[in-house]
Amino acid sequence: MESKVIWITGASSGIGEELAYQLSKKNYKLILSARRKEVLEAVKNNCINKNSVTVLPLDITEFERSETTVQKAISIFGKVDILINNAGVSQRSLIVETNFEVYKHIMEIDYLGTVALSKAILPHFIKNNFGHYVVVSSLMGKFSSPYRSGYCGAKHALHGFFDAMRMEHEKDGVRVTMVCPGFVNTNIAKSSLTADGTAQGSNDHATQNGLPTKVFCKKMIHAITKEKFEVYIGGKEVKGIYVKRFFPKLLHKLVLKSDVR
Repeated sequence: MESKVIWITGASSGIGEELAYQLSKKNYKLILSARRKEVLEAVKNNCINKNSVTVLPLDITEFERSETTVQKAISIFGKVDILINNAGVSQRSLIVETNFEVYKHIMEIDYLGTVALSKAILPHFIKNNFGHYVVVSSLMGKFSSPYRSGYCGAKHALHGFFDAMRMEHEKDGVRVTMVCPGFVNTNIAKSSLTADGTAQGSNDHATQNGLPTKVFCKKMIHAITKEKFEVYIGGKEVKGIYVKRFFPKLLHKLVLKSDVR
C-alpha cells in the first residue's frame, strides 16, 4: 500500500484535511485538491512527509477541465491508484423555501463534479488494471432528513452511479468504496447552503458532538485498505440504516422527533 498514489479532493479542511495528515504518516504519495491553493499549501506543510505531498488546485464544478486536471494529476507521480472523492457541500433549508438554483449548485458539487472527475480518470484505471474510487457519501445517501433535500438527493445519486461503476468495471480491476459518515465534528454545517444559497454560518449541536475527524478518518482508512463496498461510520445515527431497511415508518417518526436542524 505504501507505494500507492492517493488523490484527495476537498482536502483543504475537515475530513479531507485529516485524511492527508493520517495518510502522509503511512508514506503514501498524496495529491491534495480543493479550490484554495494557499490553504492546500498550509495542509501540505503540516503533513509528516510533505516531500511526498503535492497540491493541485481544483474547482469540482468546472466539468470541462476534468480530463486536463486528471492528466496533470497522473503526471505528478506517474499514476493515480486511489481517488478519494471527498469534495462536497451540505444544505439547511426547507424545500418550499429553497431556490431551484441552490439545488442545481448542490448537484453540480456533490454529484456531477464527482462523476466528471471519476469518469475522466476511468481510462487510466482500466489501463493499469487497477483503480480504487473512494466516495464520501453520507448516511443521508441511504435515508433522508428534513432541511437536507438537495443534499440527500445528490448523495443518493452517488450510490446509484458508483454501484453501477463497481459492477461494470470489476473485470478491469476497479474497486469502489462508499463511505457514509454520520455526524462528524467538521465545519460542514457552517458551510451548508441555505434557501438563497448563502452559507448557514453556524454549527449545530449534533455536528459539534459528532465523531472527531481523527477517529472518523482512522476508521475510513481501515475501510479503504479492506476495499469494503460500503461502510457506515458515526454514532447511534448509524442505526437509522437498519431501521430504514426493516421499519421505514418507524424511522420516519424517529427523524421527525429528533433535532434535525
